Amino acid sequence: MENKKKTIFNVVFLLVVFVGTIYGVFYGEDLGEIAQIIKTVNPLWLIPGVACVVVFIWGESIIIYYMMHTLGIRLKKRTCFLFSSVGFFFSCITPSASGGQPAQIYYMKKEKIPIPVSTLVLMIVTITYKLVLVVIGVALTIFGQGFIHAYLWNVRHVFYLGTALNVFCVTAMLILVFHPVLARDIMVKGLALIEKMHLMKPRRSRLEKLEASMDQYRATAVYLKEHVKVLIEVFGITVFQRVALFAATWFVYRAFGLSGTSAVVIVILQGTIAVAVDMLPLPGGMGISEQLFLRIFLPIFGSQLLLPGMILSRGLGYYTELFISAIFTIVANFTIGRREED
Repeated sequence: MENKKKTIFNVVFLLVVFVGTIYGVFYGEDLGEIAQIIKTVNPLWLIPGVACVVVFIWGESIIIYYMMHTLGIRLKKRTCFLFSSVGFFFSCITPSASGGQPAQIYYMKKEKIPIPVSTLVLMIVTITYKLVLVVIGVALTIFGQGFIHAYLWNVRHVFYLGTALNVFCVTAMLILVFHPVLARDIMVKGLALIEKMHLMKPRRSRLEKLEASMDQYRATAVYLKEHVKVLIEVFGITVFQRVALFAATWFVYRAFGLSGTSAVVIVILQGTIAVAVDMLPLPGGMGISEQLFLRIFLPIFGSQLLLPGMILSRGLGYYTELFISAIFTIVANFTIGRREED
């Protein structure tokens, strides 16, 4: 019953944010003119943009396949692609992408993968996934002030906030992994304080769940210490994966026949949007991503092509990802774990 209520809440929340985004973006705009402009794009440039989205989803599946292999679990690559699709679909439709990993763990369990193993793999995926954003944010903050002044000055506060939140998140996760005793003490004391303030009722089961989660973090620490090379390779794949998705905007740029701004600049700018919105409690960064695009890419697309460019860029980077992952999530629902029933 609780899961059903949570699902209903997520669907309603997604629809509210979606409607609010549509209203905020298109209010007062000439939709007919926008449609005419979009019709002028060269569709051949959009094909590799779609391929970038597929590569993005495929990249995580390769990481899952590779890490499962190091743990002695043999899986087919297409099964890992389904796991990846499930994760991205539920991440796209839930606040702060909170539904992705629980859904993946559920489907992995149907394939007889132990929950501690799936949790370990997905935790490392999360750490490396966010670590890429931390590298982008910190590198630009320290070494890219000229770039920030040129392209991000009007949204610098949002960018710095996103960078800080990602640094905090990754740091907290690494503390949990490499200093589990310290992390346990902090969490136990924090839990006791919350209960003392009567914000939560004291429950023994809550402490038991905390102990279980600490076991998972300890297992992650052991794995990382014994497989440093694996972690480096996974980080490299993650960089390629994220750059592929960011590059979709460059193909949109070229589809309008535009030139003069390098692919590197556009990829970095799209990366800064990801840094800014990743930790915000919005499905797929919906709403804020569109607004940031309209501010950051104005000098690149120009006022006339800016909104059509944003529509196609977000159409590829979020809605195409949502559509593709939804299709393969349906496939996963009908194929994963079915062998045991045959």
